[in-house]
Amino acid sequence: MEKELLINENKQKKPFLFKLGIGLLIFYPILWGFAAIVPFIPFPTSIKATIITACIIVGEIFFLIGVAFVGKEVVTKYKSKLNPKNWRKKNDRQQ
Repeated sequence: MEKELLINENKQKKPFLFKLGIGLLIFYPILWGFAAIVPFIPFPTSIKATIITACIIVGEIFFLIGVAFVGKEVVTKYKSKLNPKNWRKKNDRQQ
């Protein structure tokens, strides 16, 4: 009976962590995009440098935590889909 409770408890926690991991992986490129836009904002250079550095560091931390929550296999699957080298292969297979 105790094992069943532990299994049910683990099943309830996993989907939340999975969704959180996916959310962090989605937020990761947004931070990198924001870091690319910051140089064009009219702030002093020191503030721009701080914001860009913070975006890159926080983005990488979010990526690593997201990979830990989602799993390496899922990340590898989505990275292969986002790789432009694989886009043409998919179109050739469909024809």
